Amino acid sequence: MHSPLPFNARAARILREKLGMAPGHVAYGMRASYGLAHITPDHITAWERGAAVPTASELTALAGALWCAPRELMGAPRTLREHRLARGFAVEDVARATGLSLDAYRQMEEDGRWSGTKNQAAALGDLLQLPPRDFVAITGLEGDLTHLLTEAVSTRWQAHIRAIAKLVALDKRDLQEPLRAMHQEYQTLLAATLSWAGNATASSEAGKQFLDDIVDNFWSRIPE
Repeated sequence: MHSPLPFNARAARILREKLGMAPGHVAYGMRASYGLAHITPDHITAWERGAAVPTASELTALAGALWCAPRELMGAPRTLREHRLARGFAVEDVARATGLSLDAYRQMEEDGRWSGTKNQAAALGDLLQLPPRDFVAITGLEGDLTHLLTEAVSTRWQAHIRAIAKLVALDKRDLQEPLRAMHQEYQTLLAATLSWAGNATASSEAGKQFLDDIVDNFWSRIPE
């Protein structure tokens, strides 16, 4: 069972009001154009108040009735399914673009785990226009990124920049300063741990925390 979609109730209300529509007008549009006979003005009001969240089909129809893209009514998409819905694609569109069978792609959405090849992942990223961070998270590459970043801060970051750049699909030049700074911070923590003057226990904990948060730390240094 899917978790509720990230729905932006305030955006839905503002978009409706800008169009000069009452909840009844929106409900009628969803019934007439999208065949959702169960929709009433009360549904629209409940969604706008945050008392309820539309389903995937209701969200798509609501976006159509409000003349906007589905992503304008959503919070930040987190899953493969949510990214697809935000871009207004059907499951058939994604399956076709990535070269997957429809059943295989549906199962990936149900499981919340991407298991396609690298070429299929690249096609997915292009179709859904995934930002690098979302692409890495959705395609299950965070473990690989964690390993590479840990190696980069622990040894010579220059030796790992090519692999990291390829994994996150970013230019090596954009990664030089973030990796250099992360390496310096981690090495400073290690030096404090080894210093007689430093608080070895606290420094050791700080080093462990640095590695635990290394992926978030990395993305926080990459411009949007």
